[in-house]
Amino acid sequence: MDLLKILQGLEEFIFEATSWLLFYPLTLWRIVRRPLATMGYSDREQGKPDDQRYDDTLSPPLVLLTTVVLANLIGAAAHVPPPPGSSELLKALTASQQNLILFRSLAFSLTPLVAAATLLKRKGVAVSRSTLRAPFYAQCYLASPSAIFVSGGLIVLQHPGAPYAGLAAIIGGTVWFLVVQTRWFREELSVSWLNAGATAVWAMLRALAYLMVILVPIALV
Repeated sequence: MDLLKILQGLEEFIFEATSWLLFYPLTLWRIVRRPLATMGYSDREQGKPDDQRYDDTLSPPLVLLTTVVLANLIGAAAHVPPPPGSSELLKALTASQQNLILFRSLAFSLTPLVAAATLLKRKGVAVSRSTLRAPFYAQCYLASPSAIFVSGGLIVLQHPGAPYAGLAAIIGGTVWFLVVQTRWFREELSVSWLNAGATAVWAMLRALAYLMVILVPIALV
């Protein structure tokens, strides 16, 4: 009986792991092609039972986490060195792939978290785990393509020869994110383009400020 359970668990693991090879690029393509529609799809999936959610895609946090893992693997394969003059804590962080993945996942999750909380506040909805989940999940979808451009750009920036290409990738990913974010705030809050754009930029700046609060002690210790 124990062997049968082990085999059944292995069967499920193999199916889930291989299905990611199909659903990850398909989900990413849907986000890039129709970002707002994909975010709306995520909102609708939250109303379904747990075992029926995201049946034809990967869930938003999994898409973002997979993106971070792939970017981390590419960075490791490219032998990206730690920044010069790194502190001991930062060297220890970058020396462990597991720690680096966890840290990058936290970093790229800050903007979705802040944007989701901003939406709830602007709507006058109390922030709780239940109210935060849907907009946070939708934001994870939006953050995934941007994470690809930003991570790729940072990798290129740390190698001589093509710094402008890396900078262009970071700027391009950030601009795309802000444009879609502006459209999202405009639809969700029914405000003007100017108001929505200011809200999107302010949410990103706050997320970056929170990230700096985390990074500065790490860089100094």
